Amino acid sequence: MEKRILTPKEIAQATCDAGCAKAKLSILQMIVLGIFAGVFIGFGAQGAITIGQSLTKIDVGLQKFAFAAAFPVGLMLVVICGAELFTGNNLMTLGCINCRYKFSDVLRNWCTVYVANLVGSVVLAYLVAKSGLMAPGTPAADLAIGIATKKVAMAFGPAVIRGILCNIIVVLAVWMATGARDVIGKIFACWFPIMLFVLSGYEHSVANMYFIPLGMYLGAPVTWGQAWLNNLIPVTIGNLIGGSLVVPLFYHVAYMKTAAPVAAEKDVKA
Repeated sequence: MEKRILTPKEIAQATCDAGCAKAKLSILQMIVLGIFAGVFIGFGAQGAITIGQSLTKIDVGLQKFAFAAAFPVGLMLVVICGAELFTGNNLMTLGCINCRYKFSDVLRNWCTVYVANLVGSVVLAYLVAKSGLMAPGTPAADLAIGIATKKVAMAFGPAVIRGILCNIIVVLAVWMATGARDVIGKIFACWFPIMLFVLSGYEHSVANMYFIPLGMYLGAPVTWGQAWLNNLIPVTIGNLIGGSLVVPLFYHVAYMKTAAPVAAEKDVKA
């Protein structure tokens, strides 16, 4: 019978293997796939705005759930279609800890992909704003402006904490999707965790690369300085802590650190 899911220890190994492949990507590949990831996340974000635009007047809880339910399509596209997402790539530290590649390879990927994600997100936000689908005064435009305004109104500390909590869940979604052996499994692995982080109100740096510029293009009283200092920088710091430190370190201790003695023992018996 075909195996439909990997064990957690097998997922850890597969994550290291995936990190090796990401470390070997050329700059051009990272730029192209990074731009695509920014666009994919933006598609999910736009779907969330569209479905949530008029539900606030009916029920706030229902609006939040509908918004959160549509957003995960972005990660599904990244995982299944293939793209490079900064927050998901934070898991690369697991392979680095296990000496599969250098930390300089990780930084090379993160920096290139982060910028590419930003380009894809901002370009899509501009195109959507100029498409006529979100005319001034419409519920969708008002919601987008409200989201952007609220995101730059957060204090630095809470933004970092929300970023940490967000990317713990995001990389766990990627972890689960890595363990799934078919498309349906990967879809469910993406949908439930990502829905949860959006519903909970946590902060995702790449999603905010779309939400904030979109609101700005539609008339939100937000400057680029506010976007970076009040949101993107603290949220990115939080995402890095949650995605590149918390989850990889815990799973390294749980599944990878004990692997070496077992392998050594087998070698001695041989």
